[in-house]
Amino acid sequence: MPESDAPESVEFLVPGDPQQNTGGYRYVRKLVEALCEDGCMARVSGLPGQFPRPDKVARNAMDERLASFPDGTCVVLDGLAMGGLPEIVEKHSRRLNLLALVHHPLADETGISEADRQWFLESEKRALGFVKGVITTSQHTAVRLADYDVPAGAIHVAEPGVARAKNPKTRIESSEKNGPQILCVAHLSPRKAQHQLVEALEHMKALPWQCTLAGSDSRDPEYSQQVRRAIADAGLEDRIELVGEVDESGLADLYCQADFFVLPSLYEGYGMVIDEALAEGLPVISSDGGALAKTSARPGVVQYCAGDVRALEARIRNWLEHPDQLEHSRRLAARESRRIRSWADTARDVSEALRYFQGLPSHLHQHSEFASEWLAAREAADHRARSRELTDELNQWLLSQYESLPPESHCPMQIVDIGSGRGSNALFLVPSLQIPQTWLALDQDAALLREAQQRVDLLDVPLKTRTVQLSPENLEQHLPAGVALVTASALIDLVSEPWLKALSKAAVRRKSAMLIVLSYAGHFELSPAHPDDELLRNLVNQHQHGDKGTGAALGPEATFILEDLLTREGYRVKLVESPWTLNRGDQVLARMLMQGWTDAAIEQSPTDRDRLNRWLETRDRQLVEGKLTVVVRHLDLLALPLGELP
Repeated sequence: MPESDAPESVEFLVPGDPQQNTGGYRYVRKLVEALCEDGCMARVSGLPGQFPRPDKVARNAMDERLASFPDGTCVVLDGLAMGGLPEIVEKHSRRLNLLALVHHPLADETGISEADRQWFLESEKRALGFVKGVITTSQHTAVRLADYDVPAGAIHVAEPGVARAKNPKTRIESSEKNGPQILCVAHLSPRKAQHQLVEALEHMKALPWQCTLAGSDSRDPEYSQQVRRAIADAGLEDRIELVGEVDESGLADLYCQADFFVLPSLYEGYGMVIDEALAEGLPVISSDGGALAKTSARPGVVQYCAGDVRALEARIRNWLEHPDQLEHSRRLAARESRRIRSWADTARDVSEALRYFQGLPSHLHQHSEFASEWLAAREAADHRARSRELTDELNQWLLSQYESLPPESHCPMQIVDIGSGRGSNALFLVPSLQIPQTWLALDQDAALLREAQQRVDLLDVPLKTRTVQLSPENLEQHLPAGVALVTASALIDLVSEPWLKALSKAAVRRKSAMLIVLSYAGHFELSPAHPDDELLRNLVNQHQHGDKGTGAALGPEATFILEDLLTREGYRVKLVESPWTLNRGDQVLARMLMQGWTDAAIEQSPTDRDRLNRWLETRDRQLVEGKLTVVVRHLDLLALPLGELP
């Protein structure tokens, strides 16, 4: 995507009072402060009314506030504010640069009815379709948004930081207190599960300890009363103290008084308090609910299965009965505290996201619509260009593998199509492969996968789809163990070297064949020639190496790098050219292609804008007159494990 300058100013909108002391509100406040320190004019405003299921006051407040911003203003909408108002977001989406900040999907909240869950899911899915991009606070939430049809390329992760005290307070030792002090910081709610912490502590009355629950008790008064009753029923009023919401100075005092921290939450989109506790050198007992499975998996933190009260009790009891174990975890936490991110780190991540989103369409629905149009336009040319020779050789190899199995082991051979888009690769290969087959289509765009499903269903071949943003870290887990063929079309020139190495490694481990087709080979020719063809080609090839979502793209070198990786692993690899030849009969594709080239070239060299646009005008005219031929060089690669090519 084009990389523009980040906006000079950005407005954040949150529901209610921005000064509320929960993790989500602290995230926005600290982020805004860090952005301002970095030279960006950032501001956070609160919206009156009821959220996240909005009432009339909330609806009008959002509408009026967005209407008050000048055209082109960059506005970041907190997920709690926008998730229930898709029609308001849509109304302002073309005039403003709207982004979403999602801590966790609204439907993932615990303690809500199934009807409410479904309402939140559908409403937030619609709302997210009308923003230019999404910032999430964890990779876990980024992955969850696949269920909301958000393209992975339109998501940026900006994990929270911590604010370190300029004059740290002196920690109070356990010997100065009535036993170890346990601290839990979270507003009282069923999802935070303070009642489970009370239940666990009830079984440890014989041990010395004190516990403080810090956090607002007004957000869910009914649950807060439930926690108070549980404390009273357990006879722990003199051992567990509810101090309500505290300011930053009061929170710093609580951290100094504590010996260890407990977070019993059933689900978190990140779990900022884990970072905050570790930054204070406090060891932590944390559930693995939601993003905590990853964000709290670090030195100084002991995890347990979310909702398992006995496991929570066991973790606490171990530290109370074995001070050496607690001290060991404290030393680990102290070392980990030096690695905790700062809010300046978060602000840099968000600034990069803002620059990236400047180049996206006005909202995400346009992303899928454009991608579908482009893929539809190129399909006929793709199918004409593909190497029939390699397809036939692949078919022979798969047949030999299938027939070598005993009859009782015969089952459809599994094929995984990576970056499958609207299913063009499957439509080409299914009729050409004379084996029983089943397909898994992986893509980051859920809307395109729905198209693929509908189109491939007509071939009467089983196809499953999975919306996922593949990365070097998760490629292994998304490739099935028994896959016979890994295939992709027009993909690997867009990915980074670590990504391609991860793909190669995963395929080799499974001894899968690979058919990777229509990878851009770095050269295109137009006839008749034009004086600026070489300028355009050089700029386009420079652009090819930009970050397309996985790091610096390999561009035309990708096929040769993959060839080398697989050859080293004993694969037999064959390359065949698969050029496009476009003329008057391919006007739609040729025009989209040349427009894309021109846009990419201008991104690389804005000073040549007029010259490049004149080139495009000339080429468009020649295309309409039937006087232009365009040839684009591609390469197809077939790699077969352990043996000769047929």
